[in-house]
Formats: sequence, C-alpha cells, structure tokens
Amino acid sequence: MTTVAPVEQIPLSFHQEFLCAFDTGTTEGPFGPRYHVVGAWRLRGELDLTALEAALGDVVARHEALRTVIVRDGERPYQRVLAPCSPRLTVRDLGGCPADERESRAEELLNEVESGTNDACEVPLLRAVVGRFDDTDAVLVLNAHHTAADAWSIDVILRDLLACHAARAEGTEPDLPDVPQYQEYARHERENADSPAAVAARAYWRDTLRDARITALRSDRPRSAGAPKATSWHRFAVDTEVASAAVSLAGELKSSPFMVLFAAYQVFLSRLTGTDDLVVPTFTPGRGNARFHETVGSFINFLPLRTDLSGCGTFRDVVRRTRQACLGAYSHDVPFVQILGEAPTLMAPVASDDLQVSAFQAISSPYLATDERAGGLTYSKLWRRTVSQEVGSDVPDGILWTLHIGPSNDMVGSLGFNSNRFDADTMSRMLADFLRVLRAAVTAPDTDPRRL
Repeated sequence: MTTVAPVEQIPLSFHQEFLCAFDTGTTEGPFGPRYHVVGAWRLRGELDLTALEAALGDVVARHEALRTVIVRDGERPYQRVLAPCSPRLTVRDLGGCPADERESRAEELLNEVESGTNDACEVPLLRAVVGRFDDTDAVLVLNAHHTAADAWSIDVILRDLLACHAARAEGTEPDLPDVPQYQEYARHERENADSPAAVAARAYWRDTLRDARITALRSDRPRSAGAPKATSWHRFAVDTEVASAAVSLAGELKSSPFMVLFAAYQVFLSRLTGTDDLVVPTFTPGRGNARFHETVGSFINFLPLRTDLSGCGTFRDVVRRTRQACLGAYSHDVPFVQILGEAPTLMAPVASDDLQVSAFQAISSPYLATDERAGGLTYSKLWRRTVSQEVGSDVPDGILWTLHIGPSNDMVGSLGFNSNRFDADTMSRMLADFLRVLRAAVTAPDTDPRRL
C-alpha cells in the first residue's frame, strides 16, 4: 500500500495572518485579483527577450514567495510552496512613439498593467510586460500579487531579474548567492514572538493605545449599499516651493520629511474630524532583521501612530509632537496583529457601516537621481507618476495617501480610495484642502495650527 506524505503546512507570517482577518474571497480584498503591487523601469540597451523570459523563470525558482499560495479552506490558514514555473511575459510594440512622449507613454503602460488582474491562487504570482519603443529603448513593468511581495520586494525582483538576464544573454547560468526564504521569516517571527524586545514592545503599545480608537472618516455611501467595488487613484504633483519648504523645515526640526508631511496631514485630519487625539496608520518596511533584506515576500507592517495635538500653539509644535510619536512607534515596531492584542478595541470604528480608515505614507527616494547598470542594460525606475486612473491596485477597505520625494525635492503623490464608498468629487475636494493646509503649514510654521 502506497502512502502519500501530507502537504507541509507552513505557518503564516503575522502580516499574512492580518490579511486573512480581512478575507472577503477571491473577487476583492486582500485575496482579490487587484490586490497587487507594480513597478516599472526604463531599460536602455540591448534587451534579449528570450533571455528575459528565462530570467523570469530563474527569479520565480529563486524566490519561493512568488510560487506560494495561502490555503484558507481549513480551520487554520497556512502557506503552501509550489514547484517552480515560468511567469507570463507580454511584449507590447510601442514603436512610432516620439522620443519626447515616451516617458508619458511608459506611465500609461504602467497604469494599464496596474488596472489588470493577478490571481492570488494562480502561481507564479508575478507578471511581466515589456513595451518596446525601439531596439534599445523599452519599459519593463512588473506586477506581483501583494500577498507574495511588497514594494521593497519588487526592487529585489527587478535587480535579480536583470542579473539573470545578463547571464542568460551571455549563454551562462545565473550564479546568485542563496537567499533566506519567506517561510524562514514566518518561522523566525513566531519563534521570537515572546522575546524580551517583543514583550517590551507590546507593553509600549498597551500603554500608548489605551482607550484609543483608530481615526476614521465618514464615507459618501455605506458599505452595505453593495455598490461594485474598485479602487481609484488621484495622482498629483506638489508645488516645488512647498516641497522644498517641507524638506527645509524637516532639517530645522531634526525630523524626517515624512514627519513634517504627516504633521500637516494630521492638522488637516483634525479639522476634518473635529478631534485632537488622532490615531492614524502608516506603514513600515517590516524588515528590521537585516538577514531578510534580500528576501521576497510581504513584509510591510501597519503601524498606528497616536498623536495628541491639543496644546500645540504653532505648526512647529505639531511637528515636534509628531516626531515624538513616530520615534516611539518605530522603536517598538512589531506586527500589527500583536498590537491589536494589546488594544483590542482600536479598530472598532472600522466596523461601522459608514466609516473608513485613512492611512498615510511618505517615501524619500534620493537614489532615483542616477541610472543603474546590469550587464549591457542601463535602467531607471519610473516613480514620478502623475496620471490618475479610475481602476488600479486595490486598497482593501480604506483610503491611502502616498507622497514620493525624489531628487531635488521633486514631490508627487497619490490618493487611493474605494470608489464604491467615496465620490471622486469628494476626494478631489479633500485633496485640495490637504494641499492648502500643507502649503500654509510649511511656509508659515509659526502659525497656530487652528488658523492654517
């Protein structure tokens, strides 16, 4: 009699466990086809499509997360790693596009890929699209399901992909060092869940979030209305004067640009909600352990920042208060499910039919100023996105503000929202109000925040 070995049930990471708490099936939400992360790069030089296709297979074999499914049909969800397989490579002919229009056409292609789908149950969880302007100028777009990868991972995938492409183009096998796999990270997390540092962090959150409720916004339509769900993205540029003033003020106050931008957002949010006790989520990379810096997977962590704006006489005071909240949270960064264990009523407002959470993040990217090389290719990331879209990568349930700070304080942003819950006009007004507050705050930081 032949016996079949049981499938190994790899434990979920804490972040994957958090995603399962919002599982709404395979049509939307964190296991839906548009919960994905995308990235795009201009490639200049000889791109060998046959080598690129082989390199995609190399990357999927190298990084288990890209061929891992989360099994959710039993009592306890778990990870299952599947055999290596080759991703889909789509090639688009963009010939005939004038040189001065190629940057905008590349962004349009990125939006087209982002508006598409990526099935969380169909491995590999990576898709690639190449748009070719000519023999030595192309744009490469990568799309990975967000359960398998985060924005950091997309950059790791790209680097490994082009290294493998260079080897394959020369007719050799790629020779990259081994990397820890995501399942190792998941096990490491659980083995260290009760370490002294983790225990101290949980105590910090228990104290910091005592009696706290996540700050939520009232939506135009309730969740129960049952309107078809999509996530729309308003994209915008921040005036150079405002961006430079924000970065300069950050330096004066020994803060990061994120802290200044977030402080302005909190002033705006306080006015919108009528409260000074704000609890606003942001995201951290979740990669405090350097051992996993080259690992592909979904590491990001949802971090609730609590700031009390009462008594702040100037915007500088708001920044200082924000800086204190950020530093405390960053130094006690643990998975969100562990934070919830210490503040079980934190997310209670989200249960309301007509409220949604609004998260905020700002990303500084000075390295984008220079091109990088891999074999015979020179590549640069397309990060400056200003073209809005009605359907894009999914925000499972809420609003997401993102600001990107590039070279020379060039700043662009995006506002993602569930269009079944909010009207586009509502979000446009909200964006205009925030930008007005931001300008007033950073150009006149000694002003009373109630007058901004």
